[in-house]
Amino acid sequence: MPKSVPATPSAPGAMGPYSFATEANGLVFLSGMVGFVPETGDRAPDDVEAQTHQVLQNIGALLGDLGLGYADILKTTVFLADIGDYPVVNDVYATYFGEDPPARSALQAGALPGGFLVEIEVVAAR
Repeated sequence: MPKSVPATPSAPGAMGPYSFATEANGLVFLSGMVGFVPETGDRAPDDVEAQTHQVLQNIGALLGDLGLGYADILKTTVFLADIGDYPVVNDVYATYFGEDPPARSALQAGALPGGFLVEIEVVAAR
């Protein structure tokens, strides 16, 4: 099955030449999401807890555009501007997943585009 680029009306404007989602062979790949507030186009407050909630809500909205949900996520990668924020991000993250959370990697990126504090990319399956 060739790659497709499904419509994601909930996505904010792209910050570069990339698609918010691509799909092939039943796998859906979401680009790294940051804490843009879709209603305003503004950045969530400079607070890692607020940005993490916003990122995960944005992921949920994009998955919803594709007929998927959090339970369909197989793997996430969490990029942090400061690895010291890991405990806060972890606590917020845990509220979005049930008993069988996806596989996950988390790392300090040093700096994220736009000065965001957290970015999360996702692989999901149909």
